[in-house]
Amino acid sequence: MSVNTTKQALRLSRVIDQRTDTVIVEEDFVVPDIKPDILNAISTSGTVCIYKKELNSGKIKIDGCINTYIIYLADDENSSIRALNTTLDFSKILDIESAKQDMYLESKVKLKTIECRVLNGRKISIKAIVELEIKIISNEEFEFVNEIDEIKDIQLLNKTLTLNSMLGTGITKVYAKDTMVIDNSDNLEEVMRTDISIINQETKISYNKVLVKADVGVKIMYLTDDGRICTSTQIIPAMGFIDMADVSEENLCEVNFELKNLIIKPNNVEEHSIYIEAELEIACNVSQSKEMNIIQDLYSPSVNIVYKQKQIQTISKREILKDVCSIREKEFITEIGNHKIYDVCVKPSILNTRILNGRMMYEGQIELEFFFEAENTRRIDTKNVVIPFTFNMDCQDVNSTCNIDTNIEVIMQDFTVMPDGGIDVKIDLEFKACLSKNEIIQVIEEINTDETRSCNTCSLVIYFVKQGDTLWNIAKKFRSTVDSIVQMNNIQDENNINVGQQLFIPNYCRC
Repeated sequence: MSVNTTKQALRLSRVIDQRTDTVIVEEDFVVPDIKPDILNAISTSGTVCIYKKELNSGKIKIDGCINTYIIYLADDENSSIRALNTTLDFSKILDIESAKQDMYLESKVKLKTIECRVLNGRKISIKAIVELEIKIISNEEFEFVNEIDEIKDIQLLNKTLTLNSMLGTGITKVYAKDTMVIDNSDNLEEVMRTDISIINQETKISYNKVLVKADVGVKIMYLTDDGRICTSTQIIPAMGFIDMADVSEENLCEVNFELKNLIIKPNNVEEHSIYIEAELEIACNVSQSKEMNIIQDLYSPSVNIVYKQKQIQTISKREILKDVCSIREKEFITEIGNHKIYDVCVKPSILNTRILNGRMMYEGQIELEFFFEAENTRRIDTKNVVIPFTFNMDCQDVNSTCNIDTNIEVIMQDFTVMPDGGIDVKIDLEFKACLSKNEIIQVIEEINTDETRSCNTCSLVIYFVKQGDTLWNIAKKFRSTVDSIVQMNNIQDENNINVGQQLFIPNYCRC
């Protein structure tokens, strides 16, 4: 017979699928007629843009491109330094059976490697590897029993859990536009390389809106018509609003910036400036942590109960931590000596993450590519240096069962050539760690009484505790109660019983 119960509805977030994949992009290009022949490539770099993402039933499609810059030694009488700029398009389809259109897609895209191979003086081959990190999150509503009124002596085993529920998601596009003014003495010949970074991210929730602000850092190395190599930087603010109902400052807001398109266009030589336009997509996910008291098990000493239980996988205890790792090193690079440094490309990466005693311990490295003045010439040369680092972030609740998703941003860099030929390296890395747990919870969906069963009641039984026993299991087995056993045996801590311990079980019922 069915038992009348009170049910509660709750929206719970859970990770449906999470994976890392790569896209290999390879294409041949012909050197434009206006450019001199290429003798060898000095440096190859690129910026990834994602201009379309589709999440459909059973698959994900990602379309993008790599804006590629190649600095090369020209095969001309002056052995001059020149640059090529081209675009590599790519498309990737991931078959994910559990994916559905109404789910939330988190993605991160990183250019792992890029290289240029000279086929002949007028033709090159570019090969790049793009890494895709994909996470699909569902937000589903579940109903479960949270109150039973009909059975007076019902015994309930409750568990208090902090569960994560997604309140809303949103996407907006913003444009960071500005004109970078260069020195009046620089007649710009061509752009040699471009670095883009998104720094100083801020998020604020108010009036059913999420306000997102950030700075787009742009660094451009360029060549002048008289053969000089120069570098200029620009900070461009970007801001966007995302409408989202029922959100408040107490909620957890996760924001992801993605570069959709990039325009770097030198203006007329007389203007001594470069037009910059970056199209950004801002994806926002707002969630709340809610403490729930959920029935895990139940029985009645007087009534035979049959219930239907369901397992649900969800996300719990989600939080974001930030900290700054300051790296101060002195590097002696023989090839550079006291020569001028034009630019330094900084690429940090995490090689290993360990959790120990409430602490996240990171081991990583910073790859530095120095662009400097070659010996006795105006030519450019490069030198790669790797600096290992370790960094710890304290978190009282972190343990080996946690999922840790960490992003690193370079928020400050400075390189100074000292009189002794050493290079003072100053780099600040901002670590942003998102912590969560994949929790499997048990909920009660339906309760019935079984009138076909009967039992014979005994007044007392002596029981010796076995491995794995709890007072709840013992009480349920004999259809007694935890309180009765505690009182009968003068137990101080109901969660602490020992194997072999003798217990008197009152109200023993043998079915």
